Amino acid sequence: MPRKLMKGNHAAVYGAALAGCQAYYGYPITPASEIAESAAAIFPKLGRTFLQAESEVAAINMVYGAAGCGLRVMTGSSGPGISLKQEGLSYCAGSALPCVVVDIMRGGPGLGNIGPEQGDYNQVVKGGGHGNFKNIVLAPNSAQEMCDLTMLAFELADKYRNPVFVLTDGVIGQMMEAVELPEPVSELPDKSDWAVGGTADSRHLINSIYLDHDDLEWWNMELAKKYETVEKNEVRFEEYKMEDAEIVAIGYGSASRVLRSAVDLARRKGVRLGMFRPITLFPFPKDQLAALPDRDLKGIITVEMSNGQLVNDVNLALRGRMISDLHMRMGGNVPSALEIVEKVSELYGV
Repeated sequence: MPRKLMKGNHAAVYGAALAGCQAYYGYPITPASEIAESAAAIFPKLGRTFLQAESEVAAINMVYGAAGCGLRVMTGSSGPGISLKQEGLSYCAGSALPCVVVDIMRGGPGLGNIGPEQGDYNQVVKGGGHGNFKNIVLAPNSAQEMCDLTMLAFELADKYRNPVFVLTDGVIGQMMEAVELPEPVSELPDKSDWAVGGTADSRHLINSIYLDHDDLEWWNMELAKKYETVEKNEVRFEEYKMEDAEIVAIGYGSASRVLRSAVDLARRKGVRLGMFRPITLFPFPKDQLAALPDRDLKGIITVEMSNGQLVNDVNLALRGRMISDLHMRMGGNVPSALEIVEKVSELYGV
């Protein structure tokens, strides 16, 4: 397959097309607008559906309908648009419908600005909408991973019949990098045993309503079992120069790109800094982090472009044996490698 120079936003759509995504419903919003633009250019040429909905609320409900018919379906948005989709996402999760959502995070709260931020972490990783549900969440940090992890997102969505997020920030969505396009998926999964097919023997209603309290409790228990299986089987993470690290820096998305440079800079100064990057935010690599304090570390620092959201999951994973420090930037500001190294030196005296 060809190697192409493209934005992360475009790479996600190429990944979706290669994964056999059959329909895209969305509404443009900066810094995610190139996702809709690219889908509008590519999908009709492949004989697939692109539709710009009248709103984010409409788009996610179109996703619900297409998913219920067994299609591989996708939408994309950012910040305020993701907030508007939350009710529909809860419906998708409650109805066990597979779908993929790409969230290119921007500054908030409110309208905020179009700069890169990571403030959507809580609403995406913790479910966001009402009820007892979880999204599977993948966190790419490059244009290549925007393609690859979007393809993976469709596989996981169908495997677990669950919404899957590709969650990153405006830096990754807007930056241009070379992308090696993988081979396309050759065969889509058969969903005829549950999807609405428009035939006499598949005229049934897919919904999330259980009026009997015991029935709804049973369904929530079934969902909980599914999330336990996801946590057991789908954890993904990356380590960089962790073998002899005396200090560990944790981050995802574009923050992890800066952390890799910070590790190299610190090493040149004689500081044994290592990086731990969660690639799945749910399931979170908690067992792997729980083992870190056993390595006789001087400290752990979480670097994120939000007000301390990732760090809460880090500290839960550490189980009280060590508390992570926090270096945060917000408002569209991206930390530099130098400021991270200086913060490490200030905190740990190295």
